[in-house]
Amino acid sequence: MKFKKLELSGFKSFFDKTTFFIEDGLTGIVGPNGCGKSNIVEAFKWIMGESSPKQMRSDEMDDVIFGGSLGRPSRDVAEVNLLLDNTEKNALSDYNKFDELEIKRKIQRGAGSTW
Repeated sequence: MKFKKLELSGFKSFFDKTTFFIEDGLTGIVGPNGCGKSNIVEAFKWIMGESSPKQMRSDEMDDVIFGGSLGRPSRDVAEVNLLLDNTEKNALSDYNKFDELEIKRKIQRGAGSTW
């Protein structure tokens, strides 16, 4: 299975819906300090099941929800979607009838997260 697309909305420093397409070959994430590179990596960890706030550089899991900034209000919901290429049929047998699989995880402030 290969990562194909990552979408973030309200997750950490990503207020707006932001989409990253992951093409074949080497993918790198570059940019200045504080622009969200680590938050992209943490989005992958979170969507794949991370449940420890400490592993997300947070005190509590609600901290992954955008907390507000100058000119942008805080959000009450964060969502991460991951699209997987399953054309090689490497998933569990129940899912191998699909060429693509999508995982969605959503967290609502004070209510926990769902997949």
